[in-house]
Amino acid sequence: MVKRALLSVSDKTGIVDFARGLEKLNIQIISTGGTARMLRDSGIGVMDVADVTGFPEMMGGRVKTLHPKIHGGILCIRDDHDHMGEAQKAEVEMIDLVVVNLYPFEITVSKEGVLLEEAIENIDIGGPAMLRSAAKNYSSVTVVCDPNDYGSVLKEIRSTGVVSLRSRELLAVKAFRHTADYDATIDTYLSKELLGQDVLRMKFSDGITLRYGENWHQDAKFYKDANITGPSLANAKQLHGKELSYNNYIDADNALQTVKELSSSKPAVTIVKHNNPCGLATGNTLLQALKAAWDGDPISAYGSIICTNTVFDLQAAEFLNGKFVEIILAPGFEPDALDYLRNKSANLRLLELEELNEPFTVTDTYKYVIGGILKQSRNIGIYEKWDCVTEIEYPEDLRAVSEFSLHACKCVKSNAVTLAYEYDDGCYMMLSMGAGQPNRVDSIRKLAATKARENLQVIYEREKPDVSFEDYVNKIFSRSVMASDAFFPFDDSVVHASEFGIKYILSPGGSIRDQEVIDTANRLGISMVFTGMRHFLH
Repeated sequence: MVKRALLSVSDKTGIVDFARGLEKLNIQIISTGGTARMLRDSGIGVMDVADVTGFPEMMGGRVKTLHPKIHGGILCIRDDHDHMGEAQKAEVEMIDLVVVNLYPFEITVSKEGVLLEEAIENIDIGGPAMLRSAAKNYSSVTVVCDPNDYGSVLKEIRSTGVVSLRSRELLAVKAFRHTADYDATIDTYLSKELLGQDVLRMKFSDGITLRYGENWHQDAKFYKDANITGPSLANAKQLHGKELSYNNYIDADNALQTVKELSSSKPAVTIVKHNNPCGLATGNTLLQALKAAWDGDPISAYGSIICTNTVFDLQAAEFLNGKFVEIILAPGFEPDALDYLRNKSANLRLLELEELNEPFTVTDTYKYVIGGILKQSRNIGIYEKWDCVTEIEYPEDLRAVSEFSLHACKCVKSNAVTLAYEYDDGCYMMLSMGAGQPNRVDSIRKLAATKARENLQVIYEREKPDVSFEDYVNKIFSRSVMASDAFFPFDDSVVHASEFGIKYILSPGGSIRDQEVIDTANRLGISMVFTGMRHFLH
């Protein structure tokens, strides 16, 4: 039974109402300092810690709860005869409920210009000791470190007079996590301030076992960033289908970032295969965008992952009839579309991410290598300048599709090249891409340009326009934009682009042979913009 509680909090949110609830249940309240004053001012009866220990607070409050009559009352094992005998002999009374949260160290050190002395004074000693003591003895003691738990704890005590063992277990783990995070923050700060060392501590929880890793013989788990908010696979809700694999997470994350990269006001769709967007388009409707994205590489779209920024509707769902897709990730699903897709396949994973169109909250990315971890800021933006470096001016009416091509290019594994086209008024599609090649020439000549012709052949045969295929391709290529994720070290990339009829090229520039590349572009009648921003993606 909860008969005696100790309340000592820095964050006083909800503490008065909680204490009033305890008082009504005839639970004796012990408190300290500011907490005790607040409770008394609210008309709640409180016993000072000093009255329990027989010692006043000392050294400016640094020493107040570090006493056997406090920690003995918390740590005593109730069904241990020796413990209880020693407690009785020392006149130690049991404490059944410990409500503590800690000095705001993290908030303090985040302030600009904070002094080391101020930071040191905000290192809590007694608080973590009480939390750890109560959490260690969770079989007899309830520990609360989060004001959000006040309501549920009070409800249980009102109902039964006790807090259930399961709740005590959950609260104990929460308390240990809280003190671990607190100590990690102190370590990170003092390591830098006192030792000049940069320490990275990360926290992931809720590990779930995946179907398998990159390959069937590899084990894999997914851990959630405990602090993540906004658009993230960690916050997605699976509505249907079998469990996800390691590769599903990798590809779905690429799909999410690619759609988010566009920041399109129109429906946008990306189709990802093997961690590369093989299809990307915007449209006036979701169906139009989906069709255009699928046309970007209908062969690679087999077994792909689809992500859209728009609630998935029935028309888009029906388009996928007869097409094998692994995952659909969307901010929501229309009820009839959800029913249709559930009936389509028992294995099709449907992921709902309501926050999909919210801004990203993460500012850094991490990559583990054997023996270490790499940290970098997120790649934000697509160009630092817009400098037409050729004799032929770059048409302003191609600016929007050019930006689309750059957005697509930065999401493709380097060496990356993308071809984009305005297929309808204000609607853009990636005709093709070249990805992951050791040299940029192969990305253009063997992949992007060649693949674009193959994709256009499928569209040509379906639509049957009243022109020859070559005229059809030349017309589209003449208004397409080729984006490169890095500079051209030689002019051969421009030469091969010209051979396929490409007239508009985007590149960061910055090569020692830039002038040679520009001269070749001028000779071949190509208009080229240097953007000043590289987009390698490894």
